[in-house]
Amino acid sequence: MQLGTRWAAGSEAPASVPAALRPAIAEVESRGLSGHWTLTWLEGRAIAELDAGWEVVQTPSGDVVARPFED
Repeated sequence: MQLGTRWAAGSEAPASVPAALRPAIAEVESRGLSGHWTLTWLEGRAIAELDAGWEVVQTPSGDVVARPFED
């Protein structure tokens, strides 16, 4: 796993956040959640996790999914 970056929910995502993830991140933030996002990379795929319990992942096929975080 490669560590990416961290930023506050509601602020502009850093340039390192892939464009494909940005709409799903905005959708999660529209729920009024607060906290911080952490961007990591696993097997070359981006994962953004919001510490309020949500993640935005890019699947092996390239689809982007926003879902509650599973421990």
